[in-house]
Parts: sequence; structure tokens; C-alpha cells
Amino acid sequence: MSERAAPFHCPYCGDEDLRPHESGHGAWECASCNRAFQLKFLGLLARGLQRNDAEGDGT
Repeated sequence: MSERAAPFHCPYCGDEDLRPHESGHGAWECASCNRAFQLKFLGLLARGLQRNDAEGDGT
């Protein structure tokens, strides 16, 4: 198995200067905005992706 992917951007400010946070797995800190956040995979949706064709591409 491969390692889990790391986030590319801070969800708050969009900066790319992220480092692992000391609180544990999935926790990151942003050096730009000085925030810490945690990512967690919740699982797959049983219903899948639902699309409303009425909103389509206008054709």
C-alpha cells in the first residue's frame, strides 16, 4: 500500500506552505495563516453522484 496523499492547499487561505501538525495522523498546519486543520475520509456514498439534467450545459 502507498502512503496517503497530502493536501496541496490550505482550505482557509489557499496557501501551499503546509506542514504535518504534531497532534497526529491527518493533521496539518498552515504557516501562512497560522491555522491547524485535520482531514478525515468519511467513506463512499452509497447513492453515488446524482446529477440533475435540467441544469445541464444549456443545450
